[in-house]
Amino acid sequence: MWLRLGKFVLKFRMILLILLLLTTVVMGYFASKVKLSYEFAKAIPTDNAKYLEYKAFKAKFGDDGNLLVAGIQTDKLFQLDYFNAYKDLHQQLKKIKHVENVLSIPSAVDLHKDSLTEKLLAQKIFSDSIATQAELDSAVNHFYNLPFYRTLLYNPQTKAYLIGVRINKEILNSKGRTEVINNISKTVKQFEEKTKTEVHLSGLPLIRTVVADRIQNEMKYFLFGSLLLSTLILLLFFRSLSTTLLSLLVVALGVVWSVGVLYLCSYQITLLTALIPCLVVVIGIPNCIYFINKYHSSWLQTGDKEKAITDMVSKMGVVTLFCNLTAAIGFAVFALTRSAILNEFGVVAGISIMIIFVISFILLPAALSYLPPPNASQTKYLNNKWLTNFLLKIETWVVHHKKTVYAVTAVCLAFAVVGIFKLKSVSFIVDDLPKTDKVYTDLKFFEKHFNGVMPLEIVVDTKKRNGLAGMRALAVYEKVDALSAYIVLQKEMSRPLSIAEGLKFAKQAFFEGDSANYLLPNSFDGAFVGEYLKTNKKDSSGNNGLASMLTSFIDSARQNTRISITMADVGTEKLPPLLDSIQQKANEIFDTASYKVQLTGTSITFLEGSRFIVNGLKDSIFWAFLLIALCMLYLFKSVRILLCSLIPNLIPLVITAGIMGWVGVPLKPSTVLVFSVALGIAVDITIRFLVNYKQELPAYGHEVSPTVSATIKNTGLSIVYTALVLIAGFIIFCFSGFGGTKALGWLTSATLLIATLTNLVLLPVLLLLLAPKNRGIKNQ
Repeated sequence: MWLRLGKFVLKFRMILLILLLLTTVVMGYFASKVKLSYEFAKAIPTDNAKYLEYKAFKAKFGDDGNLLVAGIQTDKLFQLDYFNAYKDLHQQLKKIKHVENVLSIPSAVDLHKDSLTEKLLAQKIFSDSIATQAELDSAVNHFYNLPFYRTLLYNPQTKAYLIGVRINKEILNSKGRTEVINNISKTVKQFEEKTKTEVHLSGLPLIRTVVADRIQNEMKYFLFGSLLLSTLILLLFFRSLSTTLLSLLVVALGVVWSVGVLYLCSYQITLLTALIPCLVVVIGIPNCIYFINKYHSSWLQTGDKEKAITDMVSKMGVVTLFCNLTAAIGFAVFALTRSAILNEFGVVAGISIMIIFVISFILLPAALSYLPPPNASQTKYLNNKWLTNFLLKIETWVVHHKKTVYAVTAVCLAFAVVGIFKLKSVSFIVDDLPKTDKVYTDLKFFEKHFNGVMPLEIVVDTKKRNGLAGMRALAVYEKVDALSAYIVLQKEMSRPLSIAEGLKFAKQAFFEGDSANYLLPNSFDGAFVGEYLKTNKKDSSGNNGLASMLTSFIDSARQNTRISITMADVGTEKLPPLLDSIQQKANEIFDTASYKVQLTGTSITFLEGSRFIVNGLKDSIFWAFLLIALCMLYLFKSVRILLCSLIPNLIPLVITAGIMGWVGVPLKPSTVLVFSVALGIAVDITIRFLVNYKQELPAYGHEVSPTVSATIKNTGLSIVYTALVLIAGFIIFCFSGFGGTKALGWLTSATLLIATLTNLVLLPVLLLLLAPKNRGIKNQ
């Protein structure tokens, strides 16, 4: 069949080339219309219970992930000139387009009791016309008398101060978010230059925007970098500019098609799908090496260009098909997960890899038929002395040192197994950033002075409409306050903000600002304070100081109230027990028959998403292994060969997992990805070796030992060069500024290096070990 296909390609080469180029132009048009995704990727499916709870929370109370914070540490804040500069910063931030609100000390308000209207009216503590230091000092004393703001806007022990900037959530899901963040950063920079004070910026809007923009920019450099490295290796390998350009044309068309497929699938460029063009380059170049290597070797044997091309297609077509198929499986299994970000990556990567096979199969034979036959310098690599000596040494080890190979393999596996027991599964929201990166150090600033900025929300459901109306709600808020008191004791969490805190603020105002009365109203004074807490539609204009708080902390049905907390980025290992302790305490305080207490927010969805991705990737490794095994069984139709093929590819994964354990690299979304990807690519080497082995068997009378030696010599050369291309293609990711991308680079490269060695050394040893006694393996 493959011989007929080869002749078909040569016969209709012009038509096929024109069709290929025309369809590529169409795909290029589609590729030009693809857009970057500015939505935060959904790691968990939309029907997941935690996601539904979070969605319900946002419907009732709004988004919890749109607050950016700016912090400083100074003992000069309340010096008049410095304070005016700080107040000016507040005003400049408010003027930035798409900034909805700014909360800081200069804008802090106190509640003033108006006995005539029986309302609590908001009054600014720091007036806009403070002209003397004495006026400022008086306002500062007033401010420090309000416990409500303590640890919220300032840390009295460390003299750290915070500004909260709330950004429109719609703009955060669009390309305009980068401009907003940049404008905030520029404004802050001006304040830094004016006051000579370092300002720390953090919060989910900043972290997500900066990280996403950096990774997307890096992918462009890595694409060009992988193309450059591949070009250099191809030039060293083939010593031919035309052959190198032809190979680059193959991968260039593959890249265009991959981006076009992304658009046709109605997907956008995410942090994962941005990797696909680089992967197409890395996988497409080996196709070219194997095809052209076979063409050159056949040319030297026959001296007939057409026969050499036909031989190339007939011998390498089925090999490359199954190699690309197994690589596609390694990626496509991600489509079996229910995570949207993994599903999109798996679908597009799997399709793109199979397309690169079709492009290689059409373009290479057709183009080579128009090019002149290779000259002596272009085929000189086939007799590379260094590689020939290397392969001869491998042959010696395979034939004469089998026990040593077994021993070394056993020692490596033992080493790996010990490392696996050291392996941990933990991830952080910013753990892919270098510890010296300003985004990371700024986050640590807020964790040190304000116990973090990661949002956590607790929703208390009274299970009945108007359950939070009237004086009976005081009992609920007492329970809320009791839970808040427990949360304050957790060193990883800030003081919770809830209606209970607002009621304390209101009671202090009712008793003429006496800080000793910063307490929850009780059943006695609640009757008096209650009149000042009533709100109606007219109050929404802002005449009542509690109107906005009631709107954002109680739902419209007065059935649910929220407790808002910011916390440190403690990671997926420490977060579950911390959340469990809070949930357990909540169940003790709130009668579960009358109340339902849910923990939600971005911190919860991050934890659930990390679990979902890691578990999904673990499952994908199983499915990849199973599907690849079925492909191998179909291709070779021998359980014996199947065992020989799977062992050399399983061992590299085990050793890589062991290395991760020894060097302290945890299992997380960015590192678990390595195993499925590396397995799909590494099996290529096995397939090429075994197919060549089967093709050589008849020439050696179906004798295993001489066939194995010949296969090492004939296939080893292209395997080594292909391994160099693959490793170079992934090693470039090690230059990333992100831990996850860097881990993808060096772990995949390490796995492929080990897989190359196991397939060149251990696989032949296994073939010799499992060969039938007293006869060849003709039926294999």
